[in-house]
Amino acid sequence: MASLFTRIVQGEIPAYKVAEDDNYLAFLDIFPVAKGHVLCIPKKEVDYLFDLEDESYIGLQLFAKKVATGLKQAIPCAKVGVMVLGLEVPHAHIHLVPMQSEADLLNFSDKKKFAPEEFDATAALIAQYIEL
Repeated sequence: MASLFTRIVQGEIPAYKVAEDDNYLAFLDIFPVAKGHVLCIPKKEVDYLFDLEDESYIGLQLFAKKVATGLKQAIPCAKVGVMVLGLEVPHAHIHLVPMQSEADLLNFSDKKKFAPEEFDATAALIAQYIEL
């Protein structure tokens, strides 16, 4: 059975997309720990990040770097934090989180709530700063 993220890639489930190319997709986390919290995934479903083929792994990291650069321009923050975690979705993914301090990244259980309109506006804002 396809993972939740594969179903997003296939268009079966909607997402607040911020960037996409032939191999990778970035979209807002719907359970964010900060405004602008983005997930970067390979379109090919692989459960564990370090099981990706080298070319895909490097490509995902470079894609995430471009997304993080745009994210930092769009959402005022000191830095964009990077985390690889999440056992609930069996699809490799990288979390990019705008942060003002390390505490913003360390408390992953403190989820924020945003209205769909705010997700839409945030995704559009971030997307305009990303150059693929």
